[in-house]
Amino acid sequence: MANGVNKVILVGNLGRDPEVQTFDNGVKKASFSLATTEGYKNRDGERTTHTEWHNVVLWRGLAEVAERYLRKGSTVYIEGRIRRRDYEDENKQKKYVFEILGDNMTMLGGGPRKEEGGMDNGGGATSVQETSGAEISAPDDDLPF
Repeated sequence: MANGVNKVILVGNLGRDPEVQTFDNGVKKASFSLATTEGYKNRDGERTTHTEWHNVVLWRGLAEVAERYLRKGSTVYIEGRIRRRDYEDENKQKKYVFEILGDNMTMLGGGPRKEEGGMDNGGGATSVQETSGAEISAPDDDLPF
């Protein structure tokens, strides 16, 4: 049986400021809702949009970046994977939550500005990758790009 692929790519806006938890060992977890909106024309030719909300979870270094720079309305590019988490509610009913575990994040322009508590990167993009403590190095090659 072949291994499966669990890969998600999202570009959207934060629906709320990140909620950050710091655990006893110093590891941070940031979670927030991310809205992705797609536009299309309906049967009558009218322009319509549909917004989907995603629960995003970032760990360690990514969580620290989210805590420092992301605010409600920030635009981000997230790469990660889908995870289903099960739990029991107060009535002992089994519930399921689907989350996006972010592995890579790029902060895009269009979010809150510095004076609003956000990061003013001049409309550019800043990319961050969770490496789980491992060093990433680019190969030495002669590629022209």
